[in-house]
Amino acid sequence: MPDKLHDALWDANFDIVQIADEEAVRELQSSMIHSSGELSSSLKYEVMEDTDGKVVGRLWSDDPVALYRELGTGKVGEESPKDLPDGVDPVYTQHPWFIPADKVDTDLNAVYGMPLITIAGKKFYRTNGQPARQFMVPAIEAAGDEAPRIITDYVKKGLSEL
Repeated sequence: MPDKLHDALWDANFDIVQIADEEAVRELQSSMIHSSGELSSSLKYEVMEDTDGKVVGRLWSDDPVALYRELGTGKVGEESPKDLPDGVDPVYTQHPWFIPADKVDTDLNAVYGMPLITIAGKKFYRTNGQPARQFMVPAIEAAGDEAPRIITDYVKKGLSEL
């Protein structure tokens, strides 16, 4: 019975993280106008056993843009509403920064409303940051809402095979 229960939890976790991944990709694709799909394709998930022997599903991205989008940047990101997991306390840059206009291939004023300014004859976009536009936390929460049903179904199926 312990093996059947372990296998059921393992399989259920795979379904749950797949749902979270699909939700995150759907949110990204529906909310990004100027996107190459790179962020969506950076998402990864796995099921593993933690050091206590518990079966755990994880969803993440190692693309730094995911973190900037999820939590926001600068003063704007700090002030924007977001749902932070326990123990996550980001620190935000408190001063504006400047992006050389000749180093980007997109009009950041048109896309994000960043003002274009000239300093010493060179054009820059000035920003105080971007708001948080969470896609992973809501996706994980949505998958979590379905988790009890999924786990119950897998456990029932596994136990019925005894």
